Amino acid sequence: MKPIIDGHNDLPMQLRARYGYSVAGLGETSRPELHTDVPRLRAGRVGAQFWSAYVPSDLPEPEAVVATLEQVDAIYRLSEAYPADFAMAFSADDVERAWADGKIASLIGLEGGHSLATSLGVLRMFARLGVRYVTLTHNNHTSWADSAALAPEVGGLNDAGRAVVREMQRLGVLVDLAHVATATMHAALDVAEAPVIFSHSGVRALNAHQRNVPDDVLTRLRDNGGVIQLTFVSPFLSAEARDWYTAASTEWRRLELPLPDEEWPRAPYPGEDPAAVPAWPATAPWDDPGFASWLAANPRPVTTVAQVADHVTHARDVAGVDHIGLGGDFDGTTELPSGLGDVAGYPRLFDELAGRGWSPDDLDKLASGNMLRVLREAEKIASAPMWPGASGPLTA
Repeated sequence: MKPIIDGHNDLPMQLRARYGYSVAGLGETSRPELHTDVPRLRAGRVGAQFWSAYVPSDLPEPEAVVATLEQVDAIYRLSEAYPADFAMAFSADDVERAWADGKIASLIGLEGGHSLATSLGVLRMFARLGVRYVTLTHNNHTSWADSAALAPEVGGLNDAGRAVVREMQRLGVLVDLAHVATATMHAALDVAEAPVIFSHSGVRALNAHQRNVPDDVLTRLRDNGGVIQLTFVSPFLSAEARDWYTAASTEWRRLELPLPDEEWPRAPYPGEDPAAVPAWPATAPWDDPGFASWLAANPRPVTTVAQVADHVTHARDVAGVDHIGLGGDFDGTTELPSGLGDVAGYPRLFDELAGRGWSPDDLDKLASGNMLRVLREAEKIASAPMWPGASGPLTA
């Protein structure tokens, strides 16, 4: 089987939150609180990882730009700290060179258009740093695009949003429609000339979660040439898990417990020991005695590898086998299926799909073939590619 390209991993957020951005110790499996380290990536056959440069979407935009730059820096430092295992990658050819050298390709995805601060200049600078996709929104609207998490305000995309999409495709930056409202999905596909992606989403036909992708959009994705990277987040997979998570969040708020996005951690100050930065969150809601009592009476529903396979199969049946991939969202969620609790679990999904009759060629497309094609097509269409080492003009 080909190496896996995973579309979304939030390890940089965890490095900031738990360790003051220290990248030490990831060469071994010594941090069970994480889903990701080098040995487990190797065991999971992950050959390329889009690391998420995520910051909360309710941060003021200038603050979000700074925090996102710190996230990008962490991704570079992670690769630099483990040169025998990681190689920064900015193109499909870079990914394949990393594989030829026995390394895991590290790519950058920016999760949320708020990190652009409504500036094409900021977008171009992130592109020069090697950002290969931008998720148009996270859980808040931008001034130019609607998020799936809130009642619509913009109407999908406005003129500024359409200009952002066009500029992204001119630069060779993939448009990521995970997290956006359905109207935004359609509006972006109306504008897009290059393939778009969903970096970590499920299918709405199997679970009517607002983050999932409806079949009419999957059909348009096929026509666009893009890829949906199916995620492992339990509330996206299962209505039962979705309803449990909603009830749990309601209980957290009733108990007035802090939610993680309300306590976005600061980065270390210059010269400060990273270990001195306060941990985030200081106390997890499920450690609270009141919530523990609720949890005992309302245990988490179990989701399964088979349910992930159901979403992957439905996306294949609607969009086509050339338009599917994987985006686990490891280290960005605590709600994962049994057997897929960390990045080492990918082979279990492939075994499940093989048992359903998937051919080796189709499994290779799911693993990485489709995303390599999307990267190459975006690179060909770009008129001003700006990732490091790209050929072409570096002017606006």
